[in-house]
Amino acid sequence: MSDNKPYRPNVGIALFNAGGQVLIGRRFRDDGPEIILPGLAWQMPQGGIDADENPRDAVMRELWEETGVTAADYLGETDWLTYEFPPYAGPQTHRLAKFRGQRQKWFALRFSGRDADIDPLTPRNGQPPEFDSWRWERLDRVADLVVPFRRDVYRTVAERFARFT
Repeated sequence: MSDNKPYRPNVGIALFNAGGQVLIGRRFRDDGPEIILPGLAWQMPQGGIDADENPRDAVMRELWEETGVTAADYLGETDWLTYEFPPYAGPQTHRLAKFRGQRQKWFALRFSGRDADIDPLTPRNGQPPEFDSWRWERLDRVADLVVPFRRDVYRTVAERFARFT
């Protein structure tokens, strides 16, 4: 990736259930440089911060867009973390092609709804679904389920949010 490209502002979401596990979704398609690899399609919800949007507002919007969840309470957040996209040979008109990677602020939230409220398949805000299924997982295991270019960030998130498990 070109070092002169900016990072895309982004929020990541560690949504904890009452048992201390986090919600993960299985991505079912690539999205430009955001690829999935066989056996490594799971991740926590995340998404871009709109222009002039506060990260705390973005995290609730992204959580709703990707999962349908609105019942979640703030627990904490990280400082800014980054990861680089893998090399991308696709169309340079793709919305993510102008970025070298993501600059993320991760939020820990406690889910206060019911599992039946979680619905990753319904499109919201004109956004297509990103996940075809979901499950609860131990936070310290999630880094082994994601694509390699995200693993360092996921390990850092697991360390910083271990107190919420």
